[in-house]
Amino acid sequence: MTIWNILYVAAAVILLFGAAIFVHEFGHYWVARRRGMKVEAFAIGFGPKICGWTKDGIEYSWRWIPAGGFVKLPQMITSDALEGTSKEPIPPAAPLDKILVAFAGPFMNVVFAIVIATFLYFVGLPMPDNPPVVGHVNPQSEEFKAGVRAGDRIVLVNGRPVKTWNEAMMSAALARTNVMPVVVERRGERHTFVLTAKVDEVLGLKMFDLESDEHQIIGDLKEGWPAEKAGLQSKDRIVSFAGVPVLGREQLMELINKRPDVECELVIERVGQRMTLKITPRLDPEDKKGRIGIVFANTKIHYTVQKPGPTPWEQVSKVFGMTFDTLGALFHSKQTGVGIKDLSGPPGILAMLAAFVNTDYRLALSFLVLLNINLAIINLLPIPVLDGGHILMALIEKVFRRAISPRLIEYTTTVFAVLLISLMVYVSFNDVKRFRLFKSMFERGTQVEPAEKTPASPGPTPEPSPVLTK
Repeated sequence: MTIWNILYVAAAVILLFGAAIFVHEFGHYWVARRRGMKVEAFAIGFGPKICGWTKDGIEYSWRWIPAGGFVKLPQMITSDALEGTSKEPIPPAAPLDKILVAFAGPFMNVVFAIVIATFLYFVGLPMPDNPPVVGHVNPQSEEFKAGVRAGDRIVLVNGRPVKTWNEAMMSAALARTNVMPVVVERRGERHTFVLTAKVDEVLGLKMFDLESDEHQIIGDLKEGWPAEKAGLQSKDRIVSFAGVPVLGREQLMELINKRPDVECELVIERVGQRMTLKITPRLDPEDKKGRIGIVFANTKIHYTVQKPGPTPWEQVSKVFGMTFDTLGALFHSKQTGVGIKDLSGPPGILAMLAAFVNTDYRLALSFLVLLNINLAIINLLPIPVLDGGHILMALIEKVFRRAISPRLIEYTTTVFAVLLISLMVYVSFNDVKRFRLFKSMFERGTQVEPAEKTPASPGPTPEPSPVLTK
């Protein structure tokens, strides 16, 4: 990656992420001005200012922490922890004005998402060539006994259509039950099997005991390392590690990293035959993680452009569905195994956006659709500090026809502001720990091919990662 490419990616990420925050805050700002409310500040980001200016009594600024933004409206329920104290006492606004102003931010994000999705419909959208085709099925597995066979193409998981292998596995992981119907297509006919997904101890997510027909390929071996001693060879295809089917490079590295000095089974495919090897990852003294000493082959991720792309309704509705599924999986964490640890904060979101920018601008815009819908949904949750909390308290004022105690407002907003900041720090810390994953996004080769015909699969949907913003 050249310095010019790095600068291009950085500038594009700042522009795209900033655009999502800007339209959100502009919604608050524009409606507040239309309703005659006092506006003291308009900020993109939190923390110290990068730059700022004052016009018509309003302080505009761009700040260092790219985790959201705010419009300071002293007549609304505010959080001094995030926005600072108000300069002067101002008469309270009507509950309806507060509701409209709070709702305007998320509404603008949805509008922005629809605009981007419409643009992608006309210019086309790259699709990952990662079909949900089953590879080898262990004859001893429950899936084999149920009737699943190699070559089956998964079309529905728990009633949800899937077009890629990642979508199939994600649908299983987010389901609120571990027993679910799976529909496969075999020689033009559909068959339904009831499969049981089991929670993997390492990943902490429910998975079927099934393998994709695509596997990671070994490019080179480091002399004297566990991989060479175990008998691995160049061009071997890695099927599973420690009993877990390998779905991708980052997942395999995570499995290896977590098992230093532990003997594990490694299943590979060599010249069409399966082999099971014993391997013990070596402890790296610097980061205390396991290593086996392999270099992956420089395989490319293939995309085919669908033009016209999925309709705006398909793109937006799919993101809405995935986001609600993710929130539902978090709420039912005991059933799904999905927890706060699996979310991405600002560092992860920016890294993913940078990876898509580095691949194709249309993939970056598709991720921006997801980002805006996430912003809208998360901000409408009825939690103080977020827009949903503003709406809830304004509704309480309207129903009871009296203002809520200022002390109660100050206490709840401060508490939830601290919780919000703590949550952002926690998920951001997890993002930093996953730096190797994000770094690999820039190292993987990609190949985007123009469309010769419209493929049947819909556009790629990155995993929804709730975004924290005011």
